[in-house]
Amino acid sequence: MSIYYVNTNIVKTTRVFPKQGRAEYHRYDANENPEGLPLDFVEAVKKEITPEYLAMYPEPERFIGKYADYLSVKKENVYCTNGSDHGIRVLLEIFGEPDKEVVTVSPTFEIYWVCCSLLGLKHKPVQYNDDYTLPIGRILEAITNDTRIVVLLNPNSPIGNLYTDEEVQTVIDKAKKVGAVVILDEAYHYFYDKTFLHFAMENDNVVLLRTFSKLMSIAGIRVGMLVGNKDLIHWVRNSRLAYEMNTVGLLFAERILEHPEMIEKLITQEREGKAYFISELKKHGYWYMDCHGNYVLVKPKHDAHEVAKRLETEKKTLVHPYGNAMMKDMLRVTTGSRKAMEFFVKVFFEVDNN
Repeated sequence: MSIYYVNTNIVKTTRVFPKQGRAEYHRYDANENPEGLPLDFVEAVKKEITPEYLAMYPEPERFIGKYADYLSVKKENVYCTNGSDHGIRVLLEIFGEPDKEVVTVSPTFEIYWVCCSLLGLKHKPVQYNDDYTLPIGRILEAITNDTRIVVLLNPNSPIGNLYTDEEVQTVIDKAKKVGAVVILDEAYHYFYDKTFLHFAMENDNVVLLRTFSKLMSIAGIRVGMLVGNKDLIHWVRNSRLAYEMNTVGLLFAERILEHPEMIEKLITQEREGKAYFISELKKHGYWYMDCHGNYVLVKPKHDAHEVAKRLETEKKTLVHPYGNAMMKDMLRVTTGSRKAMEFFVKVFFEVDNN
């Protein structure tokens, strides 16, 4: 057997990867749009994907300029990444320091602690209370002279708590005092009206994350966005490979921005579907939590893992159960249009009421 060096941070990191072979299932497990973009829009964009187009290396600058215009910021304040999870790793690589701390809440998007482990950073999770509340003072106490990055998801995933402007400002101020960068992750922005974009424009230690995977419905072709002070974005640009985006993702993202009416329709459809789903849960006496994203946490009447397994095997329908103690009785259910949620309600009640 050959002997070779392997980075010790990679050796010590245990990974659990997403389920594969999901294409033949009804997918309510990963907060993707269950139905995707309108078919006529997809077909129109596909006509632009010629052999010559695919043969060309990706050129992201035009799309970056259009996204900057879409947000009413300067081009120098924007960069795109191969999905927002790639953006997270980039930010932790640049602004994290080995053996120094990255403060997040817990539970939250697992890729943050994964990247900390892979990069040799100290993950410092701030735990929720048993009633799913988390006082902002607890986050402030966690920020010390050893902190290099502070992460706030608004709304947070999976527990959809929200932060006020005043709370975010106190975190930014504390982070500045210790020389830390604040990441404001807005993966679920379009399902919740408030944005903290202004903090990224007003502070030199704040970067905002957005994604085209959730509402924009192109998780399969990976487009994430970073928005912040021009110096922060400069270091992101300086660290990247020559070609890390793909031309298909850039094309679809650009065309989506050109159809604001489609974006609004997607928002309306999800809200209608979620409202219907919640009304059915109430009618049938279920405990649930509206998490301000395109998903709802639900406590089924039977064991959550057993219900998830039966949905998968009997109904070809996927939902997301949890292993940690705080959420072991819950299922996370992606929300979509009224039609998508009518189907889910039918199969869910058939399984959970049996």
